[in-house]
This record gives sequence, C-alpha cells and structure tokens, in this order.
Amino acid sequence: MSESYIVSARKYRPSSFATVVGQRALTHTLQTAIASDRLAHAYLFCGPRGVGKTSCARIFAKTINCEHRTPQGEACNECESCRAFNEQRSYNIVELDAASNNSVDDIRNLTDQVRIPPQIGRYKVFIIDEVHMLSTAAFNAFLKTLEEPPEYAVFILATTEKQKVIPTILSRCQIYDFARITVPDIVTQLQYIGAQEGITAEPAALNVIAQKADGAMRDALSIYDQVAASTQGHITYQAAIDNLNVLDYDFYFRLDEAFVTGAVTDALLIYKEIRDRGFDSLFFVNGLAQHLRDLMVASTPQTVSLLEMNEEVGRRYVEQAAKFGPRFFYKAMDLCNECDINYRQTTNKQFLVELTLIKICQILNAEPAASTTAAAPVKPIKSQAAPTAASATAAPSTAPAQTGTPVQATPAPPAPTAPAPPAPQASAIPVPPPPSISVAPQAPRHASSAPQPPKRVMISTVAATARPDGAAPTQPSSAGQVRREPFTEEQLVAAWADFIAKNPQEKIIINTMRTSQPVKMDDTTYQVRVESDVQVNFMESQKSKIVSFLRNAVKNDFLALNVVKVETAPRASVMTQHELVKNFAARNQNLQQLISDFKLGLA
Repeated sequence: MSESYIVSARKYRPSSFATVVGQRALTHTLQTAIASDRLAHAYLFCGPRGVGKTSCARIFAKTINCEHRTPQGEACNECESCRAFNEQRSYNIVELDAASNNSVDDIRNLTDQVRIPPQIGRYKVFIIDEVHMLSTAAFNAFLKTLEEPPEYAVFILATTEKQKVIPTILSRCQIYDFARITVPDIVTQLQYIGAQEGITAEPAALNVIAQKADGAMRDALSIYDQVAASTQGHITYQAAIDNLNVLDYDFYFRLDEAFVTGAVTDALLIYKEIRDRGFDSLFFVNGLAQHLRDLMVASTPQTVSLLEMNEEVGRRYVEQAAKFGPRFFYKAMDLCNECDINYRQTTNKQFLVELTLIKICQILNAEPAASTTAAAPVKPIKSQAAPTAASATAAPSTAPAQTGTPVQATPAPPAPTAPAPPAPQASAIPVPPPPSISVAPQAPRHASSAPQPPKRVMISTVAATARPDGAAPTQPSSAGQVRREPFTEEQLVAAWADFIAKNPQEKIIINTMRTSQPVKMDDTTYQVRVESDVQVNFMESQKSKIVSFLRNAVKNDFLALNVVKVETAPRASVMTQHELVKNFAARNQNLQQLISDFKLGLA
C-alpha cells in the first residue's frame, strides 16, 4: 500500500529555526533569548497569514524544553521532550484556537491548566492562535493570569490583526512582527521542494506562483501543489498562468508599444483580447497599474532592486522602461488610479477603461502637438506683415489715410528712390533720416502699429486700470469695447428675476437665487448671501453664467458677484404639549374660554 499523500504546506512545515523562511532577524532574536536564558512570560506573534507565526511558536516551545540543545540553539530532537513533541503527545504544550474557543469559560479552563506544572522539562507553553477573536470579557478574564503567571508558564499569542487586541494585553507581551516573505525567498523554497519531490519548474513559473501568494509561504505551497498536479511534475510558465488565471506579461508589454507610438486602435484591440479571455476589467486595470509601477522602478538603477521578479523578466522591464520618461510614468499611474477609484461607480465600465487607455496613449504623443500649436500664433503675424507692406508700396498716396497702415507707410518714401543708380546711394544715406525721424514719433499714436496680441493686452490693461480691484472684465461687448453704463439696484434685481424665469431647468440654482437676492456693496459689486456650503458650491459653479447674463442685462462689464455663507438664526426648539396648548390658547380667546369653562387640562 502506497504512502498517503501529504500536502507540501504540512510536509515541509518548519521544524527548526533554520528552516523558517524569510524571518531571519526574528528567529535570531528568539535563539539569542533562549541561549541567554532571558525568556519572557508572554509573547505576541503578529503578521500576515502564512508567514510562520504558529510554526515559530511551536519551535520555540519545543526548544526551550529541550534537554540537550545544539550549539546553534536548536532542539536536539532526541530527548524525551523533543520526541514527545514530535509525536504530538507532549503535555507541556497546550494549543487553543481562539477563533472557536473565545468565551470566558474557555479562558477559565485554560487558567485551570496553568496551575498544573510540567511533568517533563522546565516550561509549560500555552499557544493561543487567532487571539484577536477573544471576546472582551474573555480578554479581561485572562489579564490577571497573563500578568502574573507561575514561573514555569509561558504564553505565546498569535494573531493576524494586532489592532484588535486590547491595549492591556499588548502591554503585557513582548511583540514580534512577522514580515511578508519576499518573492526571491519563496522561489528559493519552491526550488528546494521541487528538488526533493522530483518536480521541474521554469523560473518564470515559480515567480508567478510567488507573486500570486502575496508574501504567504503557505499560500505559495498550496498553489505549487495545484499547478504541479495539473502539469504532472513539469511546471511551465504557460501552465502556471493558465491555472492561476494570471494575465501574461506579454499583454502589458504589447500595450507599452501602443503607448509609445500612440496607437489607440492597438491598445483597444489588446484590451478586447484580454476581455475575451475572461479577465475582469478591474483586474486588468490593477495589473496595468502594477506593471507601470514596475516599469518606473526599473527605469533607474537605484530602484531596480524594488522589482520582485526573476532576473530574466527584470532585464526585460529595464529594457522596456528606457522607452519612457518619468513624466509618462507619473501621469499614466495617476490615470490608472483614477480609473480604479471611479470603476465601482460608473455604469459603463468598459468605456471607462477604454477612455483611460486612450488618455495614456496621448501622453507621449501630445507633446509635438503642443509645440506646434504654441508656434501657430507666430506664423500668421509674420505672414500678414508682408502683404501689408506690399499694399503700402502699391498705394503710397492712400496709405496714410488708412487707419491700419500708418507704420507701413514709413518705408514708402524710400521706395521711389530705389530705381536710382546704385552709386548715389552712398551720398543719399544722409537724406532718409529726416523722414524717419519725423515719422517715428507717430508710431505710438496709432494703435494699429502693434500686432494683434498687443491689442488684447491693451484691452485687458485698460480694464485692469479701470477696475478698483485690478481685475479685467470677463465678458466685453461684441464690438470689442468695455461697457460701463450706470445701473440701479432695481435693474439688477429685475435681471436677477429674469435669469430665474429663463432657466427653469436649473432647479438648485434658481431655488437658491429665489431665497438669496444680491445685496449692493458698491456701484458694481454685489454680495449673494447663502446659508450652507452646498449652496456656495452650486452658486460658484454657475457664477460665470449668472454674471455674464447680468452684465448683458445692465450693459456693464464691471459687475461682480461675491457668494458668501452667513450664519442663520437658530430655529425654535420643539415645544412640549403643555407649551403648545398654552401658546395656542394665548392666541385664541375662544379656546382659552373653553378651557376655563370646562376646566380642561392635559393628563
């Protein structure tokens, strides 16, 4: 009969401090405490699942009772205490699962066992797993025993949620925080187990299993057994991602190429292929965010060590990261984070993800477009100067009469002298300065001598000097002139009511406007007083629309509205029945007479 199968998580469970994976600093501290005989009466082992808390508690309990410890501080596994522990018949170690034994009676039974001294060895160890599941009453019943136990009693509490343990328990324990097991440590342990079991595995496949385990060795061993069973002892990368429903790196690297070239079509088709394979869109978004993070840390030599993957995949990330810059990584990760936040609220999840991919594709390809549009205003200015000069030379007599060409008329006088022989030009040099000197002072007097951009600056400059607060009007008239006609408060109130009548669909805004009319502060500044921050936000969001309407109505571009929140008077408190009757009777003589005649009253 063949030997029964034992899962790897049980078969390769650590039996000594040396076999504990990923907790070297912590196990060294425990070994030093045992060697120096400086043991505390209570310990708290806390950390994520599957990192070795309970295993270390059992190893610690076996080691402190060992009669012949090795020079390395390990249990000998030969004395009676070690054999009893290995055969699970030791009475010196008591384990309690607080998840199912969390009442006061369970703790009382435990404290009764504390009174019994150990039969073999020096210490009696009580291991309480998932201690955060104890009720508050059970915690309180356990406090006195935990604080002053017999000298032979040692308590080891284990929990995955330290924040749920009451502070009075924490203050009585030495606390050891177990860290997540890193991907390289998990891969090394899986390679060791594969060598023992005769299982071959590709490094990339083991890396996928280690990442899927998320720092838990027990989870990694369970996944390893699952994949090994499906592949009949030869674990490949493709088999690992197929069994674990993991998205292949190649999809993300293909998306990188689309991001570099700005190929929106390719990005959307890759996303469709991912959905057709049955992957959830939110899973894809989170995977893309992690991929972008890995690319970012791979872009600089100082942060490459943050990559938790094998060397082959790591080199590929380093090569791919060279195609991008820091600005791309920051913007793309922010877009993925925004998509993750909005994913659960949106009704069209596919559209949200596709929109995110489109935005990422435009990050790198938006830069050339931005530089082109930045140079666009310069080109028309240069191209308009030549025709104007040509028109000025073609009609020199009429150019001074036009308002748009006084500056171009200055080179007109030398034009007729151009056909003169080249030799006299040297002697004719002193002649042109007088006309240029006489024309030069005329340039500042003509507004058309400046290009179009200075015209816009001049308008805003005039408005800024006209406004008391230095702010330019936001809505000049269609003729390009600033309107400043006087208006009365009654005209503004009438325009206010007209806006309410013409915008019935804006329910929240018009309801606020009905209860809060503008109050005059000075000739052009009015204040709108509301009662809540919500009303302030809504009014500010529609403020530009309202101000534009009112300015057109009163024909004054300097009108300004200030929305402020004011404290409202406290509302009257709810009256009792006696106060209500008394108040009503005071205002109704008939009721007062009725109460007096019939001698009525409230019970």
